[in-house]
Amino acid sequence: MKPKAPHKFDTNPGEIVSLLIKEGLLTSKKAQYAMRVKSKLSPGKTLLDTLKDLKYIDEEKVKDVLRKNHLSLRIGDLMVEFGYLPQEKLNAALSIQKNQKNKRLGQIIIENQYMSESAFIEALSVQLGFPFIDLSIQDVDNKLLENIPIKWCIANHFLPVHMANDKPLVAFADPFNKSDIQGAQKLFGKNFIMGIASPNMIEKKLERLDSGTAQTKGVVDENTAIGIVDSIIANAIDQGASDIHIEPFDERLQVRFRVDGILVPFKMFPINAASMVSARIKILCKANIAEKRRHQDGRMSFHHQGNSYDLRTSFFVTVFGEKIVLRILNRIDQVIKIDGIGMQPKMLNRFREDVLKSPSGVMIITGPTGSGKTTTLYSCVSDISNPQTSIVTAEDPVEYVVEGISQCSIDAGINRTFEETLRHVVRQDPDVIVIGEIRDNYSAGVAVHASLTGHKVLTSFHTEDSISGLIRLMNMDIEPFLIASTVNCVLAQRLLRRICPHCKEDYRPSPADLKLLEYGPEEMAKYDLVKGRGCPVCNHTGYKGRVAVFEMLVLNEFIKEAILSCQSSYELRRIALETTGLVTLMEDALSKVSTGVTTLDETFRCIPRLSPPRPISEINRLLGVV
Repeated sequence: MKPKAPHKFDTNPGEIVSLLIKEGLLTSKKAQYAMRVKSKLSPGKTLLDTLKDLKYIDEEKVKDVLRKNHLSLRIGDLMVEFGYLPQEKLNAALSIQKNQKNKRLGQIIIENQYMSESAFIEALSVQLGFPFIDLSIQDVDNKLLENIPIKWCIANHFLPVHMANDKPLVAFADPFNKSDIQGAQKLFGKNFIMGIASPNMIEKKLERLDSGTAQTKGVVDENTAIGIVDSIIANAIDQGASDIHIEPFDERLQVRFRVDGILVPFKMFPINAASMVSARIKILCKANIAEKRRHQDGRMSFHHQGNSYDLRTSFFVTVFGEKIVLRILNRIDQVIKIDGIGMQPKMLNRFREDVLKSPSGVMIITGPTGSGKTTTLYSCVSDISNPQTSIVTAEDPVEYVVEGISQCSIDAGINRTFEETLRHVVRQDPDVIVIGEIRDNYSAGVAVHASLTGHKVLTSFHTEDSISGLIRLMNMDIEPFLIASTVNCVLAQRLLRRICPHCKEDYRPSPADLKLLEYGPEEMAKYDLVKGRGCPVCNHTGYKGRVAVFEMLVLNEFIKEAILSCQSSYELRRIALETTGLVTLMEDALSKVSTGVTTLDETFRCIPRLSPPRPISEINRLLGVV
């Protein structure tokens, strides 16, 4: 018997990896090891993918290096190397181009939906060496636009975004169009930085800026109802608030913003402003101005810094007048990628492979109001969306607008109810059905029966944790055998405040903290814990921004058997921990505490303590945290 020949692999790292070695972002030894690993993986895996999986490189740093060093790589090869585009899709696009020689490769790729326009333009920015400006999340600096004619920007297809290194950063739809560049030079001379952005997004931003020129350039007069309301909403958006509370009391009108899940004071107004503020908001959301004795709801739009915001309003009658709460719904087009929602490496990999790639079944995202369920839901929708998949949604209301899927917003005023909509959704030949929220037995039944007929169903629920989601389904008159045969994942989540990076400092947990966790002093001593001291950047809270923590229950045969025998929540949780690799919300939060992302105080404030957590080293091993 002949000895087995050693496995051979390509020893040429390629132009990109050679540049990374030259720039000091990677060592030759690590590159060679990555090539050996890649040779044993599936053919679709690129060397850059392997280097990222091994955590040898940071993707953003790689892009910065490539932008500074113009390579001879063609745009198609670059997209394949970065994993934007499979090789077979590139070959298909090149084949189409042979028959349509008047079309650019990028136009063919986008038209055939091989890549999103945003991903293609980012790849193009890497090849051409221009900064990529994602206008779906990038705010426009109003001060920069004060003396710039918007009509001129529209005519020349560019948008000044903000100042960078004392120069205006200008987003161009086509950075090689001489006429557009000359148009910018007439405003700024040659003293500006050229960037590249989506032509559609530039057009949308400019149209919104043009329609709201008077509002964006005018000075807000807080002596008028219009001025007060505009000032309140604009400040709330600037501070990243999710809700605005306008509350009348005996002698004052109090305004507070919910920022990172916590209510913070904004301003006090004289009580005589209450009635005119209420009337102004009612006009904007088409509520009944004359009605002051009953609670009301409404919706309105608000334009600010080139972005359009949807606000959901609630008027609640109190002894001092109407309390108004405005929920600022998430910005249109800003869908976070599944990689960016905060899942730990092993959990994210399993979520993609066992849940998102599953052809059918019900996936439920659960948690209280404001825990980020809708953001996660749409990250999942964006991840599975492709030209071969029909996705239909029923939501109340549509918070994100995602290109390529059919979204329906519930409107009870015209009898477009959840029940009516769901009855028609299943007749639309969908592959994936997105139900914004399971509200009652009917919507739960639709989700389960749609899954039985081969559909993938994504939905959300209001329960404390993943096990509670299963128990509540069982209490909604859904037969246990239907739950066991259709539900494939329950994902519970919470949002915790992030430690402010500008004022973080080391600290040690108190004995009381350790007692709550049932940990000894040596358990936490292994980790460099930090907390925010408080500074002007974080408004002296010690926190800036939020991070999600997750509890993912993927149903296996043991859990299904426990559901069929109607086991208690305690038994279901015990079986899940022992057999499914479940990491609880508390454990995921502790993992993020150990890596300096959040604090124990924030964990205890937001996370239910249902069972004692395992040692942090074991939690990090289960989650793939290095």
